[in-house]
Amino acid sequence: MLHVAADAIGAAWLNGPRSAMAGFLVGLLATFLFVRINTRLIRAKVSWWFHDIESEGGTHVHHMVIGVVLMVTVGICFIALTPEDLLAQVLALLFGVGVALTLDEFALILNLQDVYWRKEGRLSVDAVVIVVCAAALFVLGMNPFGDLGDPGLSGDVFRVALATWVIVVIVPVLFCLLKGKIWTGVLGLFVPLVAIVGAIRLARLNSPWARRRYAKHAKKLARAQRREARLDARWIAWRDAFFDLIAGKPHLPSLPPLATNGLPAATPDEAVADESAGGHAGDGPADRATTE
Repeated sequence: MLHVAADAIGAAWLNGPRSAMAGFLVGLLATFLFVRINTRLIRAKVSWWFHDIESEGGTHVHHMVIGVVLMVTVGICFIALTPEDLLAQVLALLFGVGVALTLDEFALILNLQDVYWRKEGRLSVDAVVIVVCAAALFVLGMNPFGDLGDPGLSGDVFRVALATWVIVVIVPVLFCLLKGKIWTGVLGLFVPLVAIVGAIRLARLNSPWARRRYAKHAKKLARAQRREARLDARWIAWRDAFFDLIAGKPHLPSLPPLATNGLPAATPDEAVADESAGGHAGDGPADRATTE
């Protein structure tokens, strides 16, 4: 049975590292889809489905807590056992499960607030999709670090190869990230030409690059605004529809702007919306009632 499971995640046609990455990818995808189905059924208050995980004192246990514990446990096993073949695939699959549980609430970690069913919560789906794409490219054999591990590279040859790799790959990828082009940066890590083109082109309006460099350059700012409008009209609606399909549509209002003390300025309308629609997880009873 174990060998059948190993074959199912790529042992029969992939080498060791790619096979383990395939196991990671299967664990990540399957867990993310299950978690999203789970939270949507809980939000719908289906009586026969799972309910919240709470301690005896009433503390809600987010599934990212389970994910962190699982990742730490599997990481220790990887370091202690240096597994190969089947064991490596199984541990990689379990690590993928932990990553999915954690990244599904990535937006909550970043905001330190419950934004699971808000627009800001979409960042969690972005994070999962990016990791899935990167893992899939590794499985397909596109390893951006592969040549650096060549045993024939040593001494001055290795240093020249490393410097070339940093200049051609890493620097353009960093420029893409600074310009707010996350997807371009990730893909550019595997296809350097994509990162080079992305690094040369205009930055996204909400990026650190645009905020620091376009404020005093009216022409560049106007071009970036026109490009952003075209991008929104062409892709954002399709992306949001796809994310709604796989992850559920946000139904709570966006976070209010920060008050002068740095804390969210809550509004009465938002409190009413939270009580009537229910959140994902948080400190209040209404939030806890609609999480896993």
